[in-house]
Amino acid sequence: MTGNLKNLCLLGSSGSIGRQTVDIIKRHGGYNITSLAVNSNIDILEGQIEEFKPKKVCVYDKEKAGILASHLRSCSTEVLSGMEGLLEIAGDPDNDLTVTAIVGMIGIRPTLAAIEAGCDVALANKETLVTAGHIIMKAVKENKIKLLPIDSEHSAIFQCLQGKYGPDGDYASWSGSPVVEKILLTCSGGPFRGLSYDELKTKTRDDALKHPNWNMGNKITIDSATLVNKALEVMEAKWLFSCDVDKIQVVIQPKSIIHSAVQFVDGVIMAQMGVPDMRLPIQYALYYPERLPLDCGRLDLFDLHKIEFDKPDYDTFKGLKLGIEAAKTGGSICTVFNAANEYAVGKFLERKIGFTEIYDIIEKCMLNHKNIAEPTLEEILEAESEAVETAAK
Repeated sequence: MTGNLKNLCLLGSSGSIGRQTVDIIKRHGGYNITSLAVNSNIDILEGQIEEFKPKKVCVYDKEKAGILASHLRSCSTEVLSGMEGLLEIAGDPDNDLTVTAIVGMIGIRPTLAAIEAGCDVALANKETLVTAGHIIMKAVKENKIKLLPIDSEHSAIFQCLQGKYGPDGDYASWSGSPVVEKILLTCSGGPFRGLSYDELKTKTRDDALKHPNWNMGNKITIDSATLVNKALEVMEAKWLFSCDVDKIQVVIQPKSIIHSAVQFVDGVIMAQMGVPDMRLPIQYALYYPERLPLDCGRLDLFDLHKIEFDKPDYDTFKGLKLGIEAAKTGGSICTVFNAANEYAVGKFLERKIGFTEIYDIIEKCMLNHKNIAEPTLEEILEAESEAVETAAK
């Protein structure tokens, strides 16, 4: 890469997406990493500080932030903590790009702060659009920034649409267009594809963490096993691409070779294919609209022989069905779906509930909730608290 360096704020630098973002920047350059944030992993963060010497870092855990600060007494990097720290580094108007790779609803406010500061955002935090899509997309348009998807499926859709609409950053010019007939959102089906509901009841934590194609964190791996992850992605696609939920079709593609596709009104389908490697969508977002070399594997179509497709089993994988119902309804019910799932997955990972009880908890929380069509940020956070309280009962 040549030219002036862009300032980058990386939220979630110690996680899988964050570490891969750092590795890609080390390979291609083009960025000055000015701020970093983690939840509590100060060991990884300390190494990143030594290498990149950012102006500011944030450790969400205040106790760990204090420990890190004591280690950095001779260093010029300022250590911040909590939500206040996240908002300060994300809202810095000197940032050119903020990568939001933190997990959970704590990503909403920092993402909004970055947008309102006029900074482009590369988004790897599902909860931001799932729960606050109406707020985020309004802010994107008002501040005229680019919101670039890092999720592999949404990056694939984004790339397919570039061939038609071009890289002008104006979402109205390429999303919600009458020439787009359907979005085909692909899904591997997870480790339990083809099983019955009764068979799902017997599946353990260890079973669910064996994803056939992707190496991901525990939470998203469980979401992939329940297919709740695909429901969350439907909600994301609805906002990212100004698309009615009825125009989004979930397609099972077991080998994760086609990452998603777009069907146009003339019947043409444009699909993005590649090996399952998260560095591909991360790099595309970082250097958009350029396409740079990457040392990942290559598809050999002769070895591939065929690509299989199947319809999802909505009756067995009830989380997908419940999530699409929430997406169609819109409003605060999406927050309840997300928060109830997050709570239930946590309990499943602790081996305190069974696999299908994740669905039971989500459904009961949704039935208990009185929906708000266009919730404020405060109402979104209240809906989250309500869902957790209901789930805990």
